Amino acid sequence: MKKSYSKGFTLIELLVVIAIIGILSSIVLASLNSARKKGRDARRIADVKQLQLALELYYDSHSNYPTSAQYASNLVSEGFISTLATDPSTGLGYAYEAIGSGTTCSSYHLGTKLETTGHTALSSDSDYAAVASSQCTGGTWAGNADIAASNGGFTGAADGVIYDVRP
Repeated sequence: MKKSYSKGFTLIELLVVIAIIGILSSIVLASLNSARKKGRDARRIADVKQLQLALELYYDSHSNYPTSAQYASNLVSEGFISTLATDPSTGLGYAYEAIGSGTTCSSYHLGTKLETTGHTALSSDSDYAAVASSQCTGGTWAGNADIAASNGGFTGAADGVIYDVRP
């Protein structure tokens, strides 16, 4: 008696291989998503540090920080920074508030929201609660929750992922 075997894979074997590939690809995509979040957070922190440097250069030239209204235009037009950085996921600018009296701004509060909780940068930021009475002319930042208008919407107390700096 002669047995003939055909070469190839059975349908069951193909389905098992496809299922294994699907499971492995979903695991890889899930781990890449957290890496993307960490990458965006690293960019946010670097952007805030660059803005902080530009603000210090501005202060060296003017002995004053720009008011909230002057912030975007003066830093770029006077060449302290080439372009104002924006949040990598929302495209909105980072929250800035000048602190002082009238148009004399002796300090500032600059911040952003990070995507990952427990980021190491959060242990070294300022965690400053803005006070409306200490803002320069045109100031609107009354607390960390006010970053919501300029940084994609969140409340500082609930999220706990606000990275903010001061001079």
